[in-house]
Amino acid sequence: MTQRLDYNAASPAGVKTLVGVYGYISRSGLAKSLIDLVYLRVSQINGCAYCIDMHSRDLLKEGLDIEKLVLLPVWREGGALFTDRERAALAWAETVTRVAETGVPEAEYAAAAAVFDGQQLTDLTIAIGLMNAYNRMAISFRAPPAAVAALKG
Repeated sequence: MTQRLDYNAASPAGVKTLVGVYGYISRSGLAKSLIDLVYLRVSQINGCAYCIDMHSRDLLKEGLDIEKLVLLPVWREGGALFTDRERAALAWAETVTRVAETGVPEAEYAAAAAVFDGQQLTDLTIAIGLMNAYNRMAISFRAPPAAVAALKG
């Protein structure tokens, strides 16, 4: 896979705006590990190799157990590996990421709203939207994952 365009160089102001949103989310009060799990799950759904590589590495550096990382795509079957809060966030991330298919049903909203207050749910949704935007940038312009780029080095 060859990178089509370096979007950071092509639109530094646009990317800086996305980075600003990323900074907001990191200061939102939502746990970093929760947000990183959501970023990784969204990236898995979208098939973004660049972001899957980056967020997997981040989570491992943060001390996430390998079992939890490996079972993230099937988190519903992960039992006690995932907390109730993580399960709610992952379910919300999946339905919002697949909005064109799901329409975000009332039951999905009610389940998320039972665990997160209004601001937390809004911030979580912003994080999901942000990762979907980053995925679309990386996939469209063929950003190489760090693991692949290291092979070329």
